[in-house]
Amino acid sequence: MRPVDEVPLSRTEQRNPRSAAIDRMPTMELLHLINAEDRQVPIAVAGVLPELAAAVDLAVAALAAGHRVHYFGAGTSGRIAVLDAAELIPTFGLEPGRVVAHIAGGPRALTLPAEAAEDDETAGTAAAGDVVAGDVVVGVTASGRTPYVKAALGEARSRGARTVLVSANPASPIAAGVDVHVAPDTGPEVLTGSTRMKAGTAQKLVLNAFSTATMVRLGRTYSNLMTDMLASNAKLRDRQLRILAEATGADRDSCREALLASGGDAKVAVVTLIAGTTAELAGRALAETEGHVHRALRLLDHVAG
Repeated sequence: MRPVDEVPLSRTEQRNPRSAAIDRMPTMELLHLINAEDRQVPIAVAGVLPELAAAVDLAVAALAAGHRVHYFGAGTSGRIAVLDAAELIPTFGLEPGRVVAHIAGGPRALTLPAEAAEDDETAGTAAAGDVVAGDVVVGVTASGRTPYVKAALGEARSRGARTVLVSANPASPIAAGVDVHVAPDTGPEVLTGSTRMKAGTAQKLVLNAFSTATMVRLGRTYSNLMTDMLASNAKLRDRQLRILAEATGADRDSCREALLASGGDAKVAVVTLIAGTTAELAGRALAETEGHVHRALRLLDHVAG
C-alpha cells in the first residue's frame, strides 16, 4: 500500500490559495470570497451537461421499462441523494421504491456523523444486493473514490445494471468502471477538503437536473406544471387547483369539478378540461400514451376527427 502522503489528492482536497488568509478576514470579505467561489459551481456543471444527458437517458429507459434507479453515497453526498429521491414522490407523484437512495451507515447517518461507514466496502456490496439487471445505479462521491460507493457500483455492474458516477474529481480512480461519469470540476474548497461546500452544491445541482429531466421526459409534467404532484395538504390542494387553471384556462369551480370527477388525478382533469371529454376517456388516453398529456390530447383529437 502506498503511504498516505503519496496518494494523489483529488482537486476537492487541495488547498485553495485564494482562501489561505480566511481566518484573518473580516466577515464581509469572508462572505464575498465564499460567494465568489460558489459562483463557479454552475459553470462547472454546465461543462458536464453531455454526460448528464447520457445519465438521464439511461434513467428514462430504465424507469419506463419498470426498473429502478438507485443512489449510493456517504456523508454529505449520501444526504443529498436521500433528499433528491424523497422529494420525487410528492413533486412528481412517483411511486415509492422507484428511485431509492442508500446512504452509508443507514438512516442514522442522515442526522449524525458516520464517517467510518464510507470505508465499509462490505456494506456497499450488501446495499446493492437488491439491484437487478436493467436498473440504473448512481454513485455519488465528491472525491470519486469512496470505498462504499465503489463497492456498490461494482456489485451493481456484476448484476447487469447500468452505472453512473457523480463526482467532483475528473480523475476519479473508479470512473473507468462505470458507463457514465458526471464530474463537474469545482476545484479546491474555500475550507480545504470541506466538500459539503462547492462539491456538495454541484452534486445538488446535478441530481436536481438529473431527476427533474428524467421525470419530465417520462411525462410527469404538462408544460412546466407539476400535474402529477401529490396534493396532501391544504396548501398543495390549492396549488393543484391553480395548476389546473393555469393549464386549461378554466375557472376554479370548473377545475374543482373536473378534479372531483377524475378522483383527484390532476392530469386526468387537465385532459378532461382541454379535450372536453369525460374523465374515463381522458384516463384511457393517458394510459395508452404512458401518461404524456400532449400525446393523450393528440390521440383524443385523432379519435374525434
